[in-house]
Amino acid sequence: MIDELKKLEGFRQEVRGWLLANLPADWQAKMRGAAEADHVAFQKFWFRKMMEGGYGAPHWAREWGGSGFSFAEQIVLYEEIARAGAPRLILYFIALHHVYGTLTACGSEEQRRRHFPAVLTGDEIWCQGFSEPNAGSDLASLRCRAERRGDRFIVNGQKTWSSNAHHARYCLLLARTDPQATKTRGISYFILDLKTPGISLRPIKQITGEAHFNELFLDDVEIPAENLIGAEHGGWAVAQATLSSERGLTILELAERMRNGFGMLLKAAQSPAPMGGQLIDDDEIRRRLIDVHTRIQALRLLVNNMLGRVLRGEGAGVEPSIIKVYYSELLRDFTDLGVTLGGIGAQYAEPILMGGGNETGNWMQDYLYSWAWTISGGTSEIQRNIIAEKALGLPREPKLAGVG
Repeated sequence: MIDELKKLEGFRQEVRGWLLANLPADWQAKMRGAAEADHVAFQKFWFRKMMEGGYGAPHWAREWGGSGFSFAEQIVLYEEIARAGAPRLILYFIALHHVYGTLTACGSEEQRRRHFPAVLTGDEIWCQGFSEPNAGSDLASLRCRAERRGDRFIVNGQKTWSSNAHHARYCLLLARTDPQATKTRGISYFILDLKTPGISLRPIKQITGEAHFNELFLDDVEIPAENLIGAEHGGWAVAQATLSSERGLTILELAERMRNGFGMLLKAAQSPAPMGGQLIDDDEIRRRLIDVHTRIQALRLLVNNMLGRVLRGEGAGVEPSIIKVYYSELLRDFTDLGVTLGGIGAQYAEPILMGGGNETGNWMQDYLYSWAWTISGGTSEIQRNIIAEKALGLPREPKLAGVG
């Protein structure tokens, strides 16, 4: 045990030293308000730099070009990336996690050989085609239809909230292949080439002014049968492999970024108050700072507990749902406090930090975007249903008359 801890500490120092030597000191200045093309170019640069250092695909097996790090080493790596304030590889998230997890668990050897090398060179950016206008939280209600015709499928329908689809070449697509089957039994899972005729994209402009979400419209789009992942009509089981591919490391990084970002709140609280003194002298400000700080520490304990269960080979249970609700609501209160401390200045529109975390110090933008976290990845309402039914043993929520 002692030897293992010494090894991990040595690895931590190695990662810390590499980040110090390779992370561009001016990256935030260059990416604050950067044009979309410059943001994409920097994401590709940083991903390739991470791959050169051996840190770009820490969870990938060595046989596929990854680092093959132990889970404990991955935890250390994500902690140090967060503490260094390195860019988030948001353009490669789906490819690195969902594509790898899905194809490793359910894909064919040919699919893995076709796509894995291109992901690791940074040449393939992927998006996800799961949610639909009437099938977001209730994903099993999706209506996008794929009809088999010999050695191909003809797809018609609409997808929404596809992050970075306008930069992606491929899409992980769920479509209904058996409309007569029950909701989860008639769905298939595909690799969709976004250069296929019949696909159109429409950006969704957010309240922050960004437009990294997209709607996908598919009109008689042909997908070769070889792009089917897993069994026909068996896509629901494949989707579970996709959604379980992160293993809590993403929320670990986010929790650590928030813990580091608390220093920005303290600094802002030490600025002059309108009537003299400092903002931190105000009892309400002090109370809110203590509340947020305590909840940040509790978040990290929740994350550590979940990661400990994974390290011991145990299932995570409903802890991801608990942490999702806890983090999203804490992020909202964290950034709201930043807006309060920023005063009138925080009300002005500021350039967005492309590739930054969720606590960039651009408080109004951070606060507006924080609300998306109560929706994305499963709404807080759906997460609470999961907690109630699977952890507390409460009866399932009754269906509304005439629905589903």
